[in-house]
Amino acid sequence: MRMRTCVSSMAAGGNMEWLKSVKGVILDMCGVLYDSGEGGGQAIHGSIEAVKRLMDSGLIVRFCTNETQNTREKFVQKLRAMGFDISVSHVFSPAPALVRILRERRLRPHLLVHDDLMPEFDDVDTSSPNCVVIGDAADKFSYQNLNEAFRVLIGLEKPLLFSLGQGRYYKETDGLKLDVGVFMKALEVNTVNEYACDVQAEVVGKPSADFFQTVLNDMSLQPHEVVLQLCSRSGLWYSELRSPCSPCFCVCVCQAVMIGDDLLNDVGGAQRCGMKGIQVRTGKYRPSDEKHPSVRADGYVDDLAAATDAILTNP
Repeated sequence: MRMRTCVSSMAAGGNMEWLKSVKGVILDMCGVLYDSGEGGGQAIHGSIEAVKRLMDSGLIVRFCTNETQNTREKFVQKLRAMGFDISVSHVFSPAPALVRILRERRLRPHLLVHDDLMPEFDDVDTSSPNCVVIGDAADKFSYQNLNEAFRVLIGLEKPLLFSLGQGRYYKETDGLKLDVGVFMKALEVNTVNEYACDVQAEVVGKPSADFFQTVLNDMSLQPHEVVLQLCSRSGLWYSELRSPCSPCFCVCVCQAVMIGDDLLNDVGGAQRCGMKGIQVRTGKYRPSDEKHPSVRADGYVDDLAAATDAILTNP
């Protein structure tokens, strides 16, 4: 594994010299590796080769997705058929994480999820539900099914709603599609608890910090930059000074970077966890993302191939 250091800071979207210290890369999948759609979707140009280059470089590579229309195994099988060399154990998705939570908290869910995701919940008790789980149910997001979920929630003494991600939309080969976040908000707004307050869903998946932390733990990496302060007058680290003076320089060591097409859930979620985030101009990317008032990527690139070039050419 390579180890590099970086003695510079970077303006958002500007120079990428901070990539010199990267030891691990987390990749979003839909919109970065491939566009979903009929027949399973299609790989984005250059992405198969980019993934291989990253894996061959010695970097730790993991895949982080909010995909909830398939089990993790079938999802990986689909990507392998496209040409990606990906292991199931390196892919992190919301459903397995939620199953662990349900077991730990002894919860029995009412499920509003895609039919192809149901096998993930085969060993979960769904009798007499005491919570509601929604994922990207696609055509199952009918009035009847949403109303049934609403009735379960509003009938609980303490309504508990889990959402597998909170994306607003995603891209398929035939255009943009509404994502689970839209329906999550509908259930939040229309369900009240005993204090007459809107119920706030527990999000499992991106942008949850716990979800990103699980991936980082698997990579044995820290979730944040290590920042050391150097006194410009004495040349000593602050820890060596009895009376620290200013000004100082910051030495930033970036250990992990997230690459995604979703500014809020991929980039913003990673940044809140202490990582850097690069947004690709593929998938659900919109030019207006680069002018967002509160979230700014640490870098913008045309696609995963360009991001890989930037990472591997900063030795």
